[in-house]
Amino acid sequence: TDPLILLLLASALVSLFIHKVNDAVGIAVAVTIVVTLGFTQEYRSEKSVAELKRLTTYTCHVVREGRVYEIPSEELVPGDIVSLNVGGRVPADLRIFESTGLQIDESTLTGESEPVSKKIGALKSRDAILAEKNNMAFMGTIVTAGKARGIVTATGDKSELGRISSILQGADRVKTPLQKKLDELGKQISVVALLIIAAISAVGIATGKPALEMFMVGVSLAVAAIPEGLPIVVTITLALGVTRMAKNNAIVRRLPAVETLGSTTVICTDKTGTLTQNEMTVRTIYTTEFFDVTGLGYTGAGEFQQGGSAVDVQSEPGLYALLRCAMLCNTASLNDGLVGQPTEGALLAAALKAGLSDERERLERIDEVPFDSGRKWMMVGYNTASGAEYFFKGAVEWVLEKCTSFYGKEGPQPLTAERKKQILDVSRGLADEALRVIALASGPSPDEQVFLGLAGMIDPPRQGVQEAIKMARESGVHIAMITGDSRETAVAVTKELGFYCADGVAISGAELDGMTETELSDIAGRVDVFYRTSPEHKLKIVRALQSTGQVVAMTGDGVNDAPALKAADIGVAMGRSGTDVARETAEMILVDDNFATIVSAIEEGKSIYNNIKNFLRFELTTSVAAISVIAISTLLGLPLPLNPIQILWINIIMDGPPAQSLGVEPLDPDIIKRRPRDPKEPIVNRRMISNIALGAVIMIVGTLAVFFAELSKGAELERAVTMAFTVFVMFQMFNALNCRSEEKSVFKLGLFSNRYVTLAIAASVALQLAVIYIPLLQRMFGTTPLTLGDLALVTLVSSTVFIVDEARKKVKR
Repeated sequence: TDPLILLLLASALVSLFIHKVNDAVGIAVAVTIVVTLGFTQEYRSEKSVAELKRLTTYTCHVVREGRVYEIPSEELVPGDIVSLNVGGRVPADLRIFESTGLQIDESTLTGESEPVSKKIGALKSRDAILAEKNNMAFMGTIVTAGKARGIVTATGDKSELGRISSILQGADRVKTPLQKKLDELGKQISVVALLIIAAISAVGIATGKPALEMFMVGVSLAVAAIPEGLPIVVTITLALGVTRMAKNNAIVRRLPAVETLGSTTVICTDKTGTLTQNEMTVRTIYTTEFFDVTGLGYTGAGEFQQGGSAVDVQSEPGLYALLRCAMLCNTASLNDGLVGQPTEGALLAAALKAGLSDERERLERIDEVPFDSGRKWMMVGYNTASGAEYFFKGAVEWVLEKCTSFYGKEGPQPLTAERKKQILDVSRGLADEALRVIALASGPSPDEQVFLGLAGMIDPPRQGVQEAIKMARESGVHIAMITGDSRETAVAVTKELGFYCADGVAISGAELDGMTETELSDIAGRVDVFYRTSPEHKLKIVRALQSTGQVVAMTGDGVNDAPALKAADIGVAMGRSGTDVARETAEMILVDDNFATIVSAIEEGKSIYNNIKNFLRFELTTSVAAISVIAISTLLGLPLPLNPIQILWINIIMDGPPAQSLGVEPLDPDIIKRRPRDPKEPIVNRRMISNIALGAVIMIVGTLAVFFAELSKGAELERAVTMAFTVFVMFQMFNALNCRSEEKSVFKLGLFSNRYVTLAIAASVALQLAVIYIPLLQRMFGTTPLTLGDLALVTLVSSTVFIVDEARKKVKR
């Protein structure tokens, strides 16, 4: 409970005890409004965060007492027998004892996108690393081919997934830059305000003012001046930003992360599924000549080209034969998305782009040899109209061994040593471009194959990522890719995306291991690519960057990213492909898995920080002016222009709709161009202090001038106080317009472009008029009715703060 609120309630009780009922009721009403507003704000912010959390319950098929049951994965226990099928998620760590062509995508654990073949035999070594445990299926991984049964060896925290998650325990969270600055600012303001208020109260009592009155004034000023409501208002501002971000597919789990992203200086990102689509796509096909393939993903959208012109596949026998082989020597399907291996999905999509019909269902399959990491090839035989045909695909060297001829422009021709060398040279050239190369062949028997050509495929960059990276770099944000892939693949991807230049720096995980913390800190900020890394490397990189003062954002989707996600200033996880561990660790989730969404998040973060500064300017100007008005009156031995209840009313306006409406100021399109802020820069800088001082001086002079003018004319104190109170409140309305932007004119922004500010000002003015003219509120607030002439004078005087600030902005421009 806020001690200042308790002091106000005590004041109300004392007022009631000495029969000052109006004061007691007024304070009680004001406190009720303040507390209700604060509770409502906190409830809204907590509810908005709670609604963002999405929980997913996975089920599995378990064999118990000879029967198959579908149960929640968390109910598994060691010893259970589990069935695995294509497309299913492995529910626990399993020892495989029965398998038919089982292949598993372990990218969530290892970071590698290619599926791993599984066997039922014993391991060669007890010290085998995770990637070499080919008789195990690990929790959280996905079955891409085949089927199997296994016995549960570990669940939950005892699984490999849980073991990696335990690394998170050593990566502590730190407060965001905004939280640190606001904590420091709040303490400074509180100390200064309390000292001034104590002095005002002491002087007031010493000069003969009633002790209770000065006590109530002091406490009311403390409530208004001490920014105890600042965290709540900031939370609401951030929550409104979160709402806007959610519309752009970015869900924020922890509100301050929005601001942190806006102050980010380095983005560390994974490659697979983050910068790239995690969907293999055929880019190039080579028969005796090259063909380019357009289109992305596992669909039939795209075409074949040469020199930029479309090619009719039916008129290219060699190309047609290669694509037919790619379809027939294939176990994947694309009916409802990819089911099977990414490589096979890419080949199948290429065949569909050529308009080939799927013959696999109507042809009789007579033989099949599944792909094996030892053989490095796959073969399927069919009975066709022309007799038995066998189709091969696999590594170039191994497929060439099965070939006796190649498909030339005039049909099959002898495969000479020179021709083999030429094919291998082409293969190496494609590999140098970071393409995964698959050779294809077909023939009447497994040992008399006709070499058809090569398919070069890649996991392509996501659409919009290149533009997003360009915008981020232009705004001063450094991009560093951290991946487990090879240097060639990593550099090729970053070159294509435009953030690896001629002087780019790439460092391997092995090189990281040989560096001291100081050496890594010295170079980390200049590295574009970290390759062949582990989760521990990622954590080390993040901490090295942070040690040099960088604000680090880490994007990722796998379990291997989670420790660095937590250690980073902000973790950004993928919503679709991301693991539960990554999503629960991250501060922000990209619903569409699109790296480009980060750019709009950076823009939103900068905008929110700017809006919070505008709110601070508004609130601090009001606080300085209110304290100064009371202080000057007390020091001069004059009556107080504002009574305690009126001060509380001003506080409600400060923390209420006018202040909050500044938090939803529309996005300034120029804000993305601003470079990241220096984390050491105070949130209230010299420029803001000068603006606060200018506004406060105008308010102080205007309020006291109206108050003294009324007293000098012989007006009753109640009327003079009403005039001063009203002009002070109206000053806040005009200042709210000023605080919409520190640099741009309100007329350039659009006087009514922020409808929330317009509505807030209209509502506040209406309430102020109610306080002046409704008898019950008059008694509570100590006001008296004003004439139209009085209101005109009040408006004219209070508008000076707006006119002067508009002139300041024009001079600055």
